[in-house]
Amino acid sequence: MLKTFYLFLFVSLSGLVATAQPGRGSKWTADGKGMYSVESNSIVRTDIKSQTKETFISGESLKPSGADKALVIKDFSLSADGNAVLIFTNTRQVWRYETRGDYWILDLKTKALKQLGKNLPASSLMFAKISPNGLKAAYVSKNNVYVEDLKTGAVKVLTSTNGTKKLINGTFDWAYEEEFGCRDGFRWSPDSKSIAYWQIDANTIRDFYMINNTDSIYSFTIPVEYPKVGESPSSCKVGVVDIATAKTVWMKVPGDNRQHYIPRMEWAENANELILQQLNRKQNSSKLFYANAKTGAATVFYEETDKAWVDIRSSWNGDNPAGWEWLEGGKSFLWISEKDGWRHIYKVSRDGKSEVLLTKGDYDVISPDGVDEESGYVYFSASPANATQRYLFRVKLDGKGELERMTPAAQEGSHNYTLSPDAKFANHTFSNYYTSPMREWITLPDHKAIKEPESIAKKFDPSKKAQSNVEFFQVVTEDGVTMDGWMAKPANFDPNKKYPVLFSVYAEPAGQQVTDRWGIGKNALYDGDMANDGYIYMAIEGRGAPAPKGREWRKSIYRKIGIINIRDQAMGCKKVLEKYPFIDASRVAVHGWSGGGSTTLNLLFQYPEVYQTGISVAAVANQLSYDNIYQERYMGIPQENLEDFVQGSPITHAKNLKGNLLYIHGTGDDNVHYQNAEMLVNELIKHNKQFQFMAYPNRSHGIREGEGTRKHLNGLFTKFLRDNCPPGGK
Repeated sequence: MLKTFYLFLFVSLSGLVATAQPGRGSKWTADGKGMYSVESNSIVRTDIKSQTKETFISGESLKPSGADKALVIKDFSLSADGNAVLIFTNTRQVWRYETRGDYWILDLKTKALKQLGKNLPASSLMFAKISPNGLKAAYVSKNNVYVEDLKTGAVKVLTSTNGTKKLINGTFDWAYEEEFGCRDGFRWSPDSKSIAYWQIDANTIRDFYMINNTDSIYSFTIPVEYPKVGESPSSCKVGVVDIATAKTVWMKVPGDNRQHYIPRMEWAENANELILQQLNRKQNSSKLFYANAKTGAATVFYEETDKAWVDIRSSWNGDNPAGWEWLEGGKSFLWISEKDGWRHIYKVSRDGKSEVLLTKGDYDVISPDGVDEESGYVYFSASPANATQRYLFRVKLDGKGELERMTPAAQEGSHNYTLSPDAKFANHTFSNYYTSPMREWITLPDHKAIKEPESIAKKFDPSKKAQSNVEFFQVVTEDGVTMDGWMAKPANFDPNKKYPVLFSVYAEPAGQQVTDRWGIGKNALYDGDMANDGYIYMAIEGRGAPAPKGREWRKSIYRKIGIINIRDQAMGCKKVLEKYPFIDASRVAVHGWSGGGSTTLNLLFQYPEVYQTGISVAAVANQLSYDNIYQERYMGIPQENLEDFVQGSPITHAKNLKGNLLYIHGTGDDNVHYQNAEMLVNELIKHNKQFQFMAYPNRSHGIREGEGTRKHLNGLFTKFLRDNCPPGGK
């Protein structure tokens, strides 16, 4: 869900940087001493140590024969031997991201520029990759996997032309992409002789039809294969296809293909076997298998279970979707697990029979960031003392020694690092609630700026803290739950007056909202300046949010989304009103998007004595309407515990509405379907509840498309808030 649009929400409301489109951004050089990036449609190489730049590939060299203009670089990649570069251009959006387009290959020796798959439809190629030996390229088009000889141009389809709209080879269906982050669905073998790929069979998945009423005099439907919660997943299996014969050997992973998921698969550091992860349908059992690429025989070697769900979201090295990092030439790997109550890094032997806990202690690994195997360290982000912040740490790979903090102690806030392959260099970004994002290049492990004048240590000004209208706080609810929060006070604040408050909420497992970084306290949906207009803007974070507070904090909401997380918000609000007498309890408003929209509805409906006004956007009004992967992970299967879905759904409590509600939804939302709006509207009408409703025709979950859309949305949001929760101190 909610994860995709929680990130959107954070960008648009707080000015923060969300995850980039997959595959975009800079690329490390093979030796880890430089980076390639796109500048002015040329690819430049930056030497990290000297910080000097040189043009690696000029835009002029990317002009096809007979063309007037050069190719516009959307993304690029280099061959393993460094002799060719792959250019991704003329892109088209597939669900969330522009993953379809044209691919061209530039031979760096001859300077010849050649289009791949030129006889296939324009902008139809996906995830093209040059083979490790540099002789061929593979790509997906129209749900089939192709291979092309780079010398002769001969093209061969490897999946027997059996790819159809719903039989998907080498990529994924909507649910896998949205909920597992799976997009690129094939991998070259290390010896370049075969390709491992996913096949998703969505033929049994029913289509959900969205209706377009505006782009034609006659309306038309847009079908999306969308497995609603309670429906069996798409069938999933993994095959290895021989390049020479185009014959596929299917991996014999045990179990019903329509009752499990395979979210991860890679070659197991050799050309003979794969490593893959299988989750059961409830996602509370994880098994790692080795599968023989020649016979398909699959053997489980590592298992994990959880009473709630097994969290698989942590990945290594930025764009790498795998859950493991190989060490010792494939004799062991690093793995992340919450099995001892905290998200920790383990070193696991190849056979899975022995493991070493590396990150010992009562703290969570927020993300794994890199490995310096030569020196014997793994680097990761964590914040043991403050769950709203983020810092770089390292521990030894042998499990001995103490936790070491790399980030300077004086720089309180949120830090992100992109480490070189050998972890000797890093691009370091930093911000906190009173410091806009700063960036520097550093060396590791000393954490020294490569260019001293650009050092964050020199630019960071702690004195700005006193000028900020934002402050962090904690409250303890009557249930004994300690909640972190932030509050942006009005301009010219007078503690003797009472001010209206607007709570920003999300409160679901896909995103943390109370974090100490730039943008906190800002609301991009408000047309104006909330502080100058006399509003308090606030957020508090309860259980279920993915804060680094341990497994119990995150998973206590299992089967109780819409109940526990909502109570935490309401009880936290009550404590805030007690703690800060300058907040006007008669002017309490709340707003949220997607999962935050659901939270907003539940707060208005379940706790009408606390909240008077709410603005909900793109909410899941009925939990039975959302997709199976997300809902079943956190709520179970409705055939077994339907009452939890019913009790957690806003529509169940809509009859309790007393305050002011503005509900907004895009009719073209393929994520949280517009049917949620119509179901909710029907229920409110049934109980004679007056409210304001706005449907944006053909807009998706982000409600961005169309001329004037965001200006209209901002004006609507602002007017409703000002009319129903008047600004200013009294």
